[in-house]
Amino acid sequence: MRKLVLVAVLIAHSYLLNAQTDKRATAILDAMSSKYKSMTSFRVNFTYTNEGAGAKDTYKGEALVKGTKFKLKMAGQEIFNDGKMMTTYVKESNEATITNYDPKESSDIDPTKIYTIYKKGYKYLFIEETTENGRTYEVVELSPEKKESKVAKVQIKVDKKDKSVKSWKVTQKNGQRVVFKVDKFAPNAAPDDKLFAFDSKLYKGVEMIDLR
Repeated sequence: MRKLVLVAVLIAHSYLLNAQTDKRATAILDAMSSKYKSMTSFRVNFTYTNEGAGAKDTYKGEALVKGTKFKLKMAGQEIFNDGKMMTTYVKESNEATITNYDPKESSDIDPTKIYTIYKKGYKYLFIEETTENGRTYEVVELSPEKKESKVAKVQIKVDKKDKSVKSWKVTQKNGQRVVFKVDKFAPNAAPDDKLFAFDSKLYKGVEMIDLR
């Protein structure tokens, strides 16, 4: 019995070690990250689905990214980040909340980080190759190293040929899951910097809440 337990422990240890040093997963993620870093900016339209407690809701969203600057529209919110200040506008309440932006802080809603999230705080493992509509995709699974993380795993699906991200799936420990799928992608969109700053003149009667 003790031998069986020892074997089980060794197998588990081997699995965790491989998950941390999976060369194929590393190569896939590094190639994907390099692709997006080489762009001066990009615009992406996506579909995201919330799944949990028997419910399934699907929405549309869009993001515009330029370096550390971004504009994100999803879930009834518009988030503006000019690299120094972040403003979150909620349409339902007609309120805009202003905070200082720190690029070093992790954020689930920061589209500038999805392509580098794996580099800190995660183990990663190649899962499978899959084919959809004649395109081959490589699936990599990320697992957080911190036990207190609310995230159980993140799966990223990368186009094998051009290294673009097709989708990513975030599974929480409570069972809730959010799936993001890229519908349209435009590299080097060359946006005006004014688009990343919230202009209260365009939102009649908006209440400004400054938390800086």
